[in-house]
Amino acid sequence: MRVFVQIPCLNEEKTLPLVLGSIPREIEGVDSLEILVIDDGSTDDTVEVAKRLGVRHFVRHARNMGLARSFRDGVDYALAHGADIVVNTDGDNQYPQDMIPQLLKPVMDGEADIAIADRQTAEIAEFSRFKKRMQRFGSEVVNHAATTDLPDAASGFRAYSRGALYRLNVVTQFSYCMETIIQAGNKRLRIASVPVTTNPKTRESRLFSSIWQHMFKSGTAIVRSYLMFKPYVILGWIAAVLGVVGVIPLVRFFVFWLMGESAGHIQSLVIASSMTVGSLLALAILVIADLQRTNRVLLEDSLERLKRLQFCVASGESVHEPTWESAATASSPEDDETQRLR
Repeated sequence: MRVFVQIPCLNEEKTLPLVLGSIPREIEGVDSLEILVIDDGSTDDTVEVAKRLGVRHFVRHARNMGLARSFRDGVDYALAHGADIVVNTDGDNQYPQDMIPQLLKPVMDGEADIAIADRQTAEIAEFSRFKKRMQRFGSEVVNHAATTDLPDAASGFRAYSRGALYRLNVVTQFSYCMETIIQAGNKRLRIASVPVTTNPKTRESRLFSSIWQHMFKSGTAIVRSYLMFKPYVILGWIAAVLGVVGVIPLVRFFVFWLMGESAGHIQSLVIASSMTVGSLLALAILVIADLQRTNRVLLEDSLERLKRLQFCVASGESVHEPTWESAATASSPEDDETQRLR
């Protein structure tokens, strides 16, 4: 069992030693534990500090590419070097690295494909009441989109199995957290939640400048994921609402028309026509989105197979394909009994 702990970093020379110093070097059931630092365009001595502390694996960006790209590049590097499980943590020492064994356990035991740390945000003193409510609301929205039940969907302290990473595709440029949960939920991957307590705050977040920016970007990522996996939820409701709103003025117009007073209420017919056209357009876009969803499923299936070939060859391992047996060759207990009697 080979585990990679990847740490996305942007100018983390002060906090990185705390992170590296608290990562367990030996974990039961893990044959090899490697540390990977993703330098996302740092201008300080982050890389030099990591090298002095014994880190041997690096992914370096010439300029800042964002958290999602750092996560994706780190995963590609880890898979190419034979990782069975990839643990993602942060360089600001927010997460308790000594909890990595507990985070790994559900994945190593085969109980989950992904394990996500629950920071228990309601107990974090640095979070304002408003931020705690928004964290809870955001998790509820993500859970609804993914058909999951996770208390902390925004947590970046996670463990992914190799098989799960083959099936996940990060397309957003902001943060992978919400997107990967929605993808995993809709792809029927098993997700476990592991309660942890966070370390004291070391600095302000660099991922967003304000809670409002975070809410806007997270909301955009959630809506995009909805349209990718459940287009009928958004477009279906838009079509239904516009249709109902269009029926009301249409009925009003016909009532006055039957009373012989339609001449002064032509605006009702105009509004009804506009709403009906909008509803039909939403339905047409829904059909197109559903066709694209089907096409995306086929493309992702091909991409998963390509990843297996690429990373297994790169790591020098054999390609593991799902096993199956045909009805012609498989024998049931009844068939075995028949053959024995003969």
